[in-house]
Amino acid sequence: MADPRLAEHMPLLSGAWDEARAAAFVAAKEARWAEDGLGHWAIFAGGAYAGWGGFQKEGEDWDFGLVLKPGLFGLGPAIAREALAFARADPRIGSVTFLLPRSRARLGALARLGARAEGEVDYEGVPFRKYRLETP
Repeated sequence: MADPRLAEHMPLLSGAWDEARAAAFVAAKEARWAEDGLGHWAIFAGGAYAGWGGFQKEGEDWDFGLVLKPGLFGLGPAIAREALAFARADPRIGSVTFLLPRSRARLGALARLGARAEGEVDYEGVPFRKYRLETP
């Protein structure tokens, strides 16, 4: 999370990323599991930590997010396919949303998945483009 290549596409991420902030982040994600029964997972590749991602409740929506360590970005499509297969099999998840900052210019993968644009939403004064994928 301290890498500037990640921060470039995470407009809500500000300030220094240190051990205390990482602990608070993990605690917040664990709280989502306790509240919603689902949340983000730690992702491993070849036995090593690769990043985090999964589903988080945003109002009535299940939003999907994925953050990988630089150098492992190429794993994103395979991880996303696996996560979306999980979503399709979970009766709680009727659709998945994707909230992307304006800095994300390459959106073809969402179209190939069948996600449709729903406009923009505002989080903490930052606009995000919202897409939805139905998971029948």
